[in-house]
Amino acid sequence: MEQPANELSRRSFLTRSTAGGAAASTFMIIKPELVRGAGNEKLKVGLVGCGGRGTQAAQQLLHGNENVELVAMGDIFEDRLEKSIDQIRNSREYPKARDKVNVHPEHHFVGFDAYKKVLASDIDVVMLATPPGYRPEHFVAAVEAKKHIFAEKPFGTDPVGVRKIMDATRRAAQLKLTVMSGAQRRNQQEYVETWKKVRDGAIGDIVAAYAYWVGSPVLQFESGVWPGQKGVRDPKWGDMTFQHRNWYSFVWICGDQVVEQHLHNIDVCNWFMGTHPAKVWASGGAAWRPRSEMYGNIYDHLDADFEYPDGVHMSSHCRQYPRGSYTNISELLVGTKGRTNGHDLGTKGENPYVQEHINLVKSIRGQGPYINDGIPVAESTMTCIMAREAAYSGQAITWDQMMKSQLDLQPKAFGYDLPREVPPLPVPGQYKFA
Repeated sequence: MEQPANELSRRSFLTRSTAGGAAASTFMIIKPELVRGAGNEKLKVGLVGCGGRGTQAAQQLLHGNENVELVAMGDIFEDRLEKSIDQIRNSREYPKARDKVNVHPEHHFVGFDAYKKVLASDIDVVMLATPPGYRPEHFVAAVEAKKHIFAEKPFGTDPVGVRKIMDATRRAAQLKLTVMSGAQRRNQQEYVETWKKVRDGAIGDIVAAYAYWVGSPVLQFESGVWPGQKGVRDPKWGDMTFQHRNWYSFVWICGDQVVEQHLHNIDVCNWFMGTHPAKVWASGGAAWRPRSEMYGNIYDHLDADFEYPDGVHMSSHCRQYPRGSYTNISELLVGTKGRTNGHDLGTKGENPYVQEHINLVKSIRGQGPYINDGIPVAESTMTCIMAREAAYSGQAITWDQMMKSQLDLQPKAFGYDLPREVPPLPVPGQYKFA
């Protein structure tokens, strides 16, 4: 009836479910409501990570569902937490979220251990929306606390962390804990319907895939500027504080663009292919990002050539150049009978950022199929890290190497004023993949 945890795999998840967590799996033998309780009972939600994405995700969950309330929030910065709760309570874009905020002052948790306090609160669901370097630690703790999970993508910044999430995902499946990822295309109606048609042969066998995230830089929310504009480090900030305030510029906490942002497109290709690539070679660098403190140690462009186990190649392109440059955020799957951009064979549905939370709550309540996105999105995260490491090192890297890699980028100690040296921009031939 139940598979042992060590027998779960990407393939088993795929063969037992349809797109976006939209269909039942063998785990529906025991429905989520039998684990959690019954029917429409109120779900209490905690938010870990109160930046722009966490705030939006909380608004979208509250807006899209009835009988849910936000009761606990945690962040390492008090000003960010207070700004977030104010934005949720006064949201114009998501007005249905306003009256579902019930976060008492004693449930405003601040500090590097805030996530532990949120998980120890009386919550049913935790939303993990910190910068991705923290995702593995928080995800593992959430499963140990037996909470249902919404986890923003990506699922980590290094192979050691991603493998921890893979293991915790299997444990979550045993416990019937819902795991919804922030890879929202898996819940976007146009993509889901197109995926089903491609699965049923609409374009024949896929013979090539293309993934693009070509756009402008990510706004540094903490400094209020775009990279390339003048930004000043507050002299009161220690290294750790500065790197958190400016988190998108540092590999250990953001993963680089190919991991943090381009995952969306690479995940679509993996989803449609039904597996992850077996190897990759890549190139990249920093063409416009200055070698100064504010710009950290990430690339601003990276191209990769992935090869899947059946020999099909995926060409991947991501770059962040100053605004006004060429933009292309898309996917393309080429088959023996046609091609698709991943969503042209479907019909437009609900805002996918809201729909994923509707599906999350239905899974928890047993009103929809059980959803656990952990393995496929962890594998897409590992795919992206594999490309990054190939570009950094100048070497072709295989999936097996990634699954054995001991690369661990996370600090061993945390504190606002702790020193945190920034490694230099990776140079192929000098940088070594571990």
